[in-house]
Amino acid sequence: MTEAPSAPGVPTPGRERSNSEPACYAALDLGTNNCRLLIATPQGTGFRVVEAYSRIVRLGEGLGLSGRLSEAAMERAMAALKISAEKVRRRRVIRLRAIATQACRMAQNGPEFLERVFTETGLRLQIIAPQEEARLSVAGCLNLIDRSADAALVLDVGGGSTELSWVELRGAPPFGMPPLKAWLSIPIGVVSLAERFPEGQTSTQVWFRAMVDTVKAEIGAFRRADDLRPVFDADRAHLIGTSGAITSLAGLHLNLPRYDRAQVDGLWMTRDECDAAAGRLLGLSARERANQPCIGPDRADLVLAGAAILQAVQDLWPCSRVRVADRGLREGILLSLMSERSGRKRRRRRGARPAVAPMAAQ
Repeated sequence: MTEAPSAPGVPTPGRERSNSEPACYAALDLGTNNCRLLIATPQGTGFRVVEAYSRIVRLGEGLGLSGRLSEAAMERAMAALKISAEKVRRRRVIRLRAIATQACRMAQNGPEFLERVFTETGLRLQIIAPQEEARLSVAGCLNLIDRSADAALVLDVGGGSTELSWVELRGAPPFGMPPLKAWLSIPIGVVSLAERFPEGQTSTQVWFRAMVDTVKAEIGAFRRADDLRPVFDADRAHLIGTSGAITSLAGLHLNLPRYDRAQVDGLWMTRDECDAAAGRLLGLSARERANQPCIGPDRADLVLAGAAILQAVQDLWPCSRVRVADRGLREGILLSLMSERSGRKRRRRRGARPAVAPMAAQ
């Protein structure tokens, strides 16, 4: 767990915060494609968002060929991280966890870059393992799980990797974290897949199907979730898709004049509607996709890769219902941070010795 540090750019957490002010928590996710920050205060069993920030930085651009983060990509990420550090400082965040995922996991110079981030911004980012990434994605989507189903598959499509988490719901409690039956991380995301299959003058079904088949080959050999196959075959399970590519697909399906999280997050789509949206995308040129209000130029070359990953999963693990999630890692981190802090407070009220020494800001 990373405290908001006292290094340059981010002062000691809680400094100068009035006792009457609600405590702010922050989650920062530096992925292969995006840098995302969420700052929130506890509210009931959840939280209220105080500030959200997202910037497409394409940190993993060219990584598959070179094995290293490029200077241009690191500069884009650093610019977004400096903005994030300033927002953390201004909101007087008392507890921060900042993570890095696939790009920094696989890049030869990933650890070196994160040291530079700490030096220049004061943000200490932790490279997390794929299993934790999957767990946090499920935790962030808990409120979207239909507990009347027998199982759910949480699909987190990133820029450089994709995490799949099979959740067992039969006999699970009606709230809280259900049992994780199995999880899988594949080293394919929208950035790496788009770079592997560069788009030609026109998008064709053959080109799109090649992407789908590549993803299926990675997932198809996985057998640890096979006990749940009868549940999926009987259509007693549903899919939850969390990624910018899937939310863009949902926005296109709704024909939104501009992206609206309130309409997209929690939206149910059928398999046929997902296929229809992918078909519409294939009929658009790159320029036409860029002009779509829920896609834009930054995602125009990535959204079809995201649709291909979704279709590959739906081919292998068929579900008639897909729930779209505009949430995931950051929300899972925030809920974990708030749960840990409330647990420490309960232990102190009972007079127990805390498992972790209290922070100076408390």
